[in-house]
Amino acid sequence: MRYRRKYQIRLWVAVLILLAGLTGCRKKTAVYDSAAEEITTEAAETETTGEEKAASIWVYVCGEVRDPGVYELPEGSRITDAVEAAGGMTGDAAETYLNLAETLSDGQKIEVPSVEMAEALEEAAAQDTSGLVNLNRATEAELMTLSGIGESKAKEIIRYRESRGGFQKPEDLMNIPGIKEGVFYKIRDQITV
Repeated sequence: MRYRRKYQIRLWVAVLILLAGLTGCRKKTAVYDSAAEEITTEAAETETTGEEKAASIWVYVCGEVRDPGVYELPEGSRITDAVEAAGGMTGDAAETYLNLAETLSDGQKIEVPSVEMAEALEEAAAQDTSGLVNLNRATEAELMTLSGIGESKAKEIIRYRESRGGFQKPEDLMNIPGIKEGVFYKIRDQITV
């Protein structure tokens, strides 16, 4: 799943770079006066008519919206404007996760998460601030930061959670060969499930 997400991000970056390159290569239309007196460009016409183009920004809207993509919006727009431009939120969207009143900036990415994704993000944020190592999500390197857990025990923890569908409670850690009460009591205040 993580590699698929990285691939999608790389694909979007490539598309954005390609689009930026293509839009930057367009030539302005030039009008030639039959009397050969004047060649005007689109910019010169704007100056003579007194019209000024309003400043705009470009934002990428993705996730749980009806029409994800890159949108041009007036400078000073809010996240709610970007979501509206993308067709609004889908039924699976976590409507209250984003601050819809936040002002946008050029090049910003707005990802509207699903309800499930928002819950996972909030849970992960809470665990990150707690400093606890989650036995069901930690990488091998993160597990090895625990006292008494080396490379082989970290691999056993990962193998156990993959074969059993995860840990139900921290005490399940003692079901792994080589991790007994002594090791568990040393690290019980550093782990969670």
